[in-house]
Amino acid sequence: MEIGQGVGEKAVSVKIKVVRGHNLKGSRTESFLSFVRVEFNGVVLGDSPKLDAIVDSAVDYSFTCSFECSDAAHNLDDLAHKPVILTVTEILPKEKKQKEEKTIVLGQAVVDLLPLLYGQCSFTCSTFLNPAPGSPGETAALDGSCKPMLDVSIVVPEPLLSDSQLSESKLLKVTVETAYSVPEVWSPATGPASGYVAALQMPLTAEKEQILMFSNGMLKMGGEREPVPRPKKWPQSGTLALGSQNIPGSSIEEESVSMEDGDLTSVEDKQFCVEAETNRKRVSWDTERRCFLDAGGAAWLTRRIIESRLWPIEIMRVAQMGAAKGAKAGKEKVEDETQISFHGVAYMDLAPLMYPGATCVRGAYKIYPFYESELMLKTKRNQSVLRESMRLPVTGGKGRVSSVNSCKAAPSKIFEKGGKDTKETPKKVGPPGKVAPEENFVEVEPQINTEGQMYADSKSYIVIEIELDRPLVPKRPKEELTKRVMQLIPPRPPLLHRPTGAERAVQEFQGQVANVAAQVMDQYQQLFGAAFEPGASSLDPNTQEQRKRQLLGELNYSGKYFAFKEQLKYSVVRIVREKMLRTEAFADEDQLQAFLSQLYVFLVDEMHMALNKTLSVDNLENQPQPQLECSQLRHFAREAELNQDYQLATQYYQERLARDRNDPSHWFDYGCFYMLRGDYQKAEECFHQAVSINQAHLSSLLMCGILAEMDGRYEDAETFFEGATCVNPRSVVAWTLFGLFYQAQDNSIQTEMAFLEASKQQRAGLAPGPVGDGDTQTEKFDTQAENIVQEEGVGGDSADKSMEGENAESDVKGCSVAVEPKPTSTTALASPSRASSIYMKTVEFLLQNNALQMAQRALAQELLCPEGGLSSCYHLALAQLHTLRGEYCSAETSLSAALSDSYEKPDVWALWGHLHYLRDECRDARKCYERTLDFVTDASDTHPIYLRLGSIYLREGQFEKAKATYLRACKSSPSCLTWLGVGIACYRLGEMTEAEDALTEANTLSSANAEVWGYLALVCLQMGRKLEAEQSYKYTLKLGLQNEPLLQEINEMQRHVGFGNPGF
Repeated sequence: MEIGQGVGEKAVSVKIKVVRGHNLKGSRTESFLSFVRVEFNGVVLGDSPKLDAIVDSAVDYSFTCSFECSDAAHNLDDLAHKPVILTVTEILPKEKKQKEEKTIVLGQAVVDLLPLLYGQCSFTCSTFLNPAPGSPGETAALDGSCKPMLDVSIVVPEPLLSDSQLSESKLLKVTVETAYSVPEVWSPATGPASGYVAALQMPLTAEKEQILMFSNGMLKMGGEREPVPRPKKWPQSGTLALGSQNIPGSSIEEESVSMEDGDLTSVEDKQFCVEAETNRKRVSWDTERRCFLDAGGAAWLTRRIIESRLWPIEIMRVAQMGAAKGAKAGKEKVEDETQISFHGVAYMDLAPLMYPGATCVRGAYKIYPFYESELMLKTKRNQSVLRESMRLPVTGGKGRVSSVNSCKAAPSKIFEKGGKDTKETPKKVGPPGKVAPEENFVEVEPQINTEGQMYADSKSYIVIEIELDRPLVPKRPKEELTKRVMQLIPPRPPLLHRPTGAERAVQEFQGQVANVAAQVMDQYQQLFGAAFEPGASSLDPNTQEQRKRQLLGELNYSGKYFAFKEQLKYSVVRIVREKMLRTEAFADEDQLQAFLSQLYVFLVDEMHMALNKTLSVDNLENQPQPQLECSQLRHFAREAELNQDYQLATQYYQERLARDRNDPSHWFDYGCFYMLRGDYQKAEECFHQAVSINQAHLSSLLMCGILAEMDGRYEDAETFFEGATCVNPRSVVAWTLFGLFYQAQDNSIQTEMAFLEASKQQRAGLAPGPVGDGDTQTEKFDTQAENIVQEEGVGGDSADKSMEGENAESDVKGCSVAVEPKPTSTTALASPSRASSIYMKTVEFLLQNNALQMAQRALAQELLCPEGGLSSCYHLALAQLHTLRGEYCSAETSLSAALSDSYEKPDVWALWGHLHYLRDECRDARKCYERTLDFVTDASDTHPIYLRLGSIYLREGQFEKAKATYLRACKSSPSCLTWLGVGIACYRLGEMTEAEDALTEANTLSSANAEVWGYLALVCLQMGRKLEAEQSYKYTLKLGLQNEPLLQEINEMQRHVGFGNPGF
């Protein structure tokens, strides 16, 4: 055979049994004589006995034949791409003076032997008998009657492949579909008969490559699109029935545009493809060639793709001319002289087959004129496949493999394992003196391929698909990644809520009361339990008091009463210390009696609650809800970050964790806070805690991967990133970060795979779909952070600047404390209209979570991205990055570039205002903030704008503007600082009632703000309320007011009114 790729030295017999035929139709209406011929690989295996068959009845052929599958003949690759052909022939009755029998072919059926390559030892199938042209079955098929069929069974005594060979081998399918927009000079009506050939090389073993020839191309005129689905054809010709050319169960389906690779993927290219596939000429092959690759062949294919990702597919048109040579008829030999014309080549990028888990690459590839120099440059191959196939010697009487009437695969050059190749010198065939076959090859490559240039002028392209049954690079399954993440970060069970302090003391007392009550009931059961037995007389209600005295007497006599008191004493002491906060002795008897009365009332109430819990069937408690929700605490923490009060921000984050330590978003936000502080070790601990609580927390997995890469733990980083893509395969950010990681590792193929997948998911997310579609929710992260220079987010309702008087007062009293701040996002880059590339979407995520190093790498990729470049979004993100790093000069340069691109973006002016504010340039900051608020479109995050603009107004003494600005902030996202600003402005304007209302709201949201207590003290002093003024002043000192001018103003007011300071 041509390729030594069989089942080893031992030959395996493949038995083919034709069991019976159904619905067979002959030329006669009653019965006919028929037999079945079995062929494989061009060899007739045998003919069945001739049997009489009744029309439309079953015929039991029970004919068995076989062939040997070995390295010498009929190897595994033959089984992969060649079917068993079954031909049913009718024997016509002899006429008078007729010496030989006449026959007519009724039809042909094909049997695919592919199941044998998947380890099966036997299978049966019923295959359709495709009618031959002019046969009686062709007419019956048009009538719609039952189709004729053959029952066939295939048996091998043992599997053709061992388990190890089956796991290491690959089945590769190459489908050449159609070449569109071919040169206009091609016409079936003019010139000699032409054939259209496509060819490529494919390694099947570690030693040899195989030339795959597709030479059954058919030229078609334009006017309509190719039908979809349409069947794929066998790579060999010679079947009589047209339907036998089709591979059973294999067809060309219409692929989604987003799933295609190739050279024509842009919108303009797709529009051209629609026009070309409808109106222009095309050459159709629709042929699938299967190749069996053993372990060495698969490894060689992988190595070749790594060395050169472009794979050449050559196309040509050939014309055949017969010429008689020789003088004598007995020695005359006719040889085909084939000349290559319209020599073109398409370069197919096979790098996608190196993606983990990838099994298919399909697309439309441009056809270029063939030049050996360009072939060498792009593919590192120095010889044409077509020319190589033309030079092959004729062996075994099989004829030239490059004949346009055959699609038989031709063996190529033999490559050694070291990569070197030795070309086998063709030997002369025939009598001495005859010219060797290679000398009959006439083809001289011109310096300029004029005919090939027509492909480029016509914008010709060819659609090809290469598919593997198993990937070259296996992808780690999700279960393995989950297990790996669990090994790195073991999940922990949720923590049970355990009461502490006063709550624990009260619960312990209630538990002791319930225990004592249970013992008292047991004692009562011992004394009077007989009355409760069935049939006993009931207790007399008039003797209840007597039974009570008897029970108490028994408890005193047995000593249980004293034991009960000792049992309750410890829990009562804890209540006194933990709940009543009394740890010292009383000096005054009256205070002692008052305290004992208070304690007695409390203990009796708690005892009743405990007894109700013990004796009540329906035990439902209404636990008081905390006044502030976790989302508000998060908002207050972001606000503290904005003011660089990191100690206060830490308190808010820790309070969220104290509320619920089992919420991964609480740990994630705390980790992002540490990222802002630059404490990456603590940040990683927080992200690990989030993942341990929820192994599928996407944002935490990504941040764990980023920090692992920063720490040099690349294997762990890869696990986290790959795990994130498995948790949410539609996440653009996860795939983009995965690509950035591989890019840092110089893994170009994996980088390309990740970026392409991110782009595909982004296009899928932006595609129009029904409301609530899952694709539109892909990139909603578990958390949305605000940065200290946040210039974007969700702005609140815009209030009119001219709010004064009664309107302002009603706003102060009308705002509810329970209003939850609206969620904010970090940057305006999240908007679909602005996020023009996957990198800007990733930059948004990285900046909001303070991963600045990775954000800088993503911005660098944005510059190289065709959809990106030096846009206003890029300059805005770069300015934010510089601002977070404290590089204010660089940030100003980037903002200037952003304004030159778009002068009316409120987010740019907002960030410029923040930049001036951080530089303490209040006048310039005020102008930028005012300009931002004057735009028709609000900035993405107006909260920091309102806070900082309001503080500037207070500094400059513009209290009316400060009041209006702070009220707008209270409407959108109220906080302690926004209400404090309203209170200060109202106090400076002399509106004491409104100031007290605003400061009370601020105190409700945060009772630990010393400045709020200080202004409350001033208001109380102004309104003559001595007790409230003193209490407010005490809390001001207790909380440690750092505002010296305010403290001095309070002291002066106290001296002026003569009260307010207990120290006087």
